[in-house]
Amino acid sequence: MDAALRLPIALLRMTDEDDTAARADADPDQPLVARFKRGDRLAFDLLVRRHQRGLWRIARRYVGNDADAADVAQQAFVRAYKALPGFRGAATVRSWLYRIAINLALNHVRDRGRETLRAPDELDDDRLATGATGARRLIADEDAAALRDAITALPPKQRMVLELRVYDELSFREVAELADCTENAAKVNFHYAVKRLRELLGAAAGGPP
Repeated sequence: MDAALRLPIALLRMTDEDDTAARADADPDQPLVARFKRGDRLAFDLLVRRHQRGLWRIARRYVGNDADAADVAQQAFVRAYKALPGFRGAATVRSWLYRIAINLALNHVRDRGRETLRAPDELDDDRLATGATGARRLIADEDAAALRDAITALPPKQRMVLELRVYDELSFREVAELADCTENAAKVNFHYAVKRLRELLGAAAGGPP
């Protein structure tokens, strides 16, 4: 399949209207925070179960390997446990946890003296679901590689917004909190990221964007 046509379906489905329900509903983690503040330590265990995979995934995007990502995620939960009594809910619990993990991951990368930020492995999910084998699998691999390269070539802010929105499935409000921008700016960056991906993939495929 042409690389320009292999953008994740999620990119086509994500619109401004997707956040309507998120705005209407309270942060689903707030009841657990309230329980924790009342002394229920089991509530924090439930937060860990709910967000452990997400923190590991976003940390791995920065540190580049499973073991270091697991260490960063664990450190993030330790810090969150200590800081949670003072959490006031200005951000969602999820974006607050992700911010802790991202900061720790960046510190880890700086300490190691290397930059390992990479396009996430989830890019391959759509390809794997096709069950391609033999020559078809080779073509699928090339398409996935082209998509990874295209995402890596995006401007940093656009790339961050796109990855948080698509692969971490955050609302635009949460994306804005993590990207240090307004919600509208997050939407604009997402729009231009998708547009730029189409252009890059079209060029890689040798056809019009």
